[in-house]
Amino acid sequence: MREAPNMDYRLVFSTLNETCNQTLASLSDTEDLPYGEVGERLAVCIRQIQAHGAALEPVVASFTNVYHHYDFDEETPGNGYRTLVKVLLSCLLHIIHKARYISSNLRGAFFRADHNATEMEAYLSALCQLRALLHLAQTLLNDTPCGQLCTLQDAELSRRFVQEYSSMHKACFYGRCLGFQFSPSLRPFLQTVVISMVSYGETYGKQQSGIGKAALSLLTSGKYVMDPEMRGAEFERITQNLDLQFWKSFWNLTETGLITGFNRIASNPVQVNLTLSVPPMTLQLPLASDPSLSTNVSPPIAHWGPGPVLMRLISFEIREGQDSEELLSFSRTETRPMSMSQLPWVQKQPLSPWLLIHFHGGGFVAQTSKSHENYLRNWSKELGVPVLSIDYSLSPEAPFPRALEECFYGYCWALKNCHLLGSTAERVCLAGDSAGGNLCITVSMKAVSCGVRVPDGIMAAYPATLLTTDASPSRLLTSIDPLLPLGVLAKCLNAYTGMGSEAVQPAVGQGSLSSLSRDTVLVLSDLTHSASNWIQSFLDPKRTIDRPSPQPPAPPLLNSTPLASTPNRSGCSDAVEYPEGFEPLRSKCFAVVHPTSGPILKNPFASPLLASEQLLRGLPPVHIVASALDALLDDSVMFAKKLRAMGQPVSLSVVEDLPHGFLSLSQLSKETEEATRVCVQRIREVFQGPNCTTILENSPQQEGTQQSTGQ
Repeated sequence: MREAPNMDYRLVFSTLNETCNQTLASLSDTEDLPYGEVGERLAVCIRQIQAHGAALEPVVASFTNVYHHYDFDEETPGNGYRTLVKVLLSCLLHIIHKARYISSNLRGAFFRADHNATEMEAYLSALCQLRALLHLAQTLLNDTPCGQLCTLQDAELSRRFVQEYSSMHKACFYGRCLGFQFSPSLRPFLQTVVISMVSYGETYGKQQSGIGKAALSLLTSGKYVMDPEMRGAEFERITQNLDLQFWKSFWNLTETGLITGFNRIASNPVQVNLTLSVPPMTLQLPLASDPSLSTNVSPPIAHWGPGPVLMRLISFEIREGQDSEELLSFSRTETRPMSMSQLPWVQKQPLSPWLLIHFHGGGFVAQTSKSHENYLRNWSKELGVPVLSIDYSLSPEAPFPRALEECFYGYCWALKNCHLLGSTAERVCLAGDSAGGNLCITVSMKAVSCGVRVPDGIMAAYPATLLTTDASPSRLLTSIDPLLPLGVLAKCLNAYTGMGSEAVQPAVGQGSLSSLSRDTVLVLSDLTHSASNWIQSFLDPKRTIDRPSPQPPAPPLLNSTPLASTPNRSGCSDAVEYPEGFEPLRSKCFAVVHPTSGPILKNPFASPLLASEQLLRGLPPVHIVASALDALLDDSVMFAKKLRAMGQPVSLSVVEDLPHGFLSLSQLSKETEEATRVCVQRIREVFQGPNCTTILENSPQQEGTQQSTGQ
């Protein structure tokens, strides 16, 4: 069930109340049916849903009256307040759909009363927690100036937000209700990710590499398929308290040969795919203001001194310079690009006038260009352009500003050596997602401050422009988002800014393909036992009751006693005051969240939203593609509004129903394909120059996408 773009919230609430009354009437006529306690559970659950609905309708009305003030413009409706209302209505639509099913099938021979009662209780839990998030959003709305989405100067409000996240129950969003707010086509993928993560968590810390852990996790995941409540509780535990090395290890599974092999099969084949290692040598580049003069660009030196910068060159067609001995001298790839001498039918293309430089996402702590190849290969073909992706050093081993220095150096090296990359670099575009979007902006700022040529444009997908845990309405989504929980986000930001609370230790035996043989032996030795357990979990679901993981909280009942004024770890009680008679559910295991802090967070080259107008004034056109359901949506809206207020060229496109990181999911659904096409169109506009406005006006708008340009 998905909310229509302009659905009247009043219709949703009236339908909810009517459907609940019909369901209660149906339940009252089942005295002749053997439902007993289960029927009473359903009735109590429906009544509580009605009570929440009655309390939430005026709250939603207050948001709908004002949330247009927080949009980028009239043509681009999108901000965290809108998103929270959309998510709530989506939850209510699921409840309406389920209640209608119960009412219609209650007397059916195959009606599973206990299953349906459990489903409704799960959505009741989600509704209860969403009510709490809307209350927190009301507090933000009242405590911040009109039109401002983030509490940049209110440290106390942000502290209260982090404190609430630490104690709130979140497992309900990772069990039966997992991904209800996203496009239906993505829900199987999200379920796979969550099951993989909790299964991987069981083997984390054992003496095996990432591949071995992944294989064993696959064989022991059956119990999490069969028991959504167990899955939700375990996922909550993992997201709240496991260390950063776990997340690095899990995310880097996308770098393994098996997964990248599938990605390459599903994406366009390319004639050039070279990994390069550029030695740290001082570069001389002409000044942008006077090309007859030059300036020196030093190699990266932060934290451990000069070192090589790693890159990947991808080109759908081989072009002049890409098979030159000079370029191949930097290559770390044994396989050379196909040349005319090797394959006579391969025609070498001339230098392209365009060059795309890419910075990958991964929270500054994980992944490389290898796990982003699937869409980079497609971009190279669709745009007819060579793509250079910078494999910058990752945190916490290489905190700020090492990644920025390497990306800037890689950008400058590409300008100076564009002829080796198959391009004349007449027009250069920077593109990146999430952390990579941040680096696109900050690299351009550094080019401005150093006086060298700035790129001709930027395409930043769901960029992180504020590396703090300051509260904003969209950031409240970190309480329910399976891909970007606040606890994980805070760990990544603290690692990048060098403020991590945990000592950096080398991971034990993880992620190395060289240990494949040892892992194969370990996997085979446990294969029979693990497979037996996995199959048995299907044949005998009761086996899953005997488990070491924490039990989820009981379903929320209005006559139950919530944990009011739950103390935090320091002994202080919660500062958030909820309406009388209401308290959100509390987790049995509090999250350990270290709010981001320190001077680096205020550095404009870390948080470009905080940059002065002087630093931002020389930026090229910035095209931001955000998702309405992304916790970083408000980062994009605020940054776009700041650039527009300065008179800087900027556009903001907001796609619907997709999570953070949708570029890496581009081949999973129609919706992610359409969102990726929006990104490609923005890059094409950069390459085509000043005429891009005309091209945009003559091209059809992608369904489910709002886009606007400010000048």
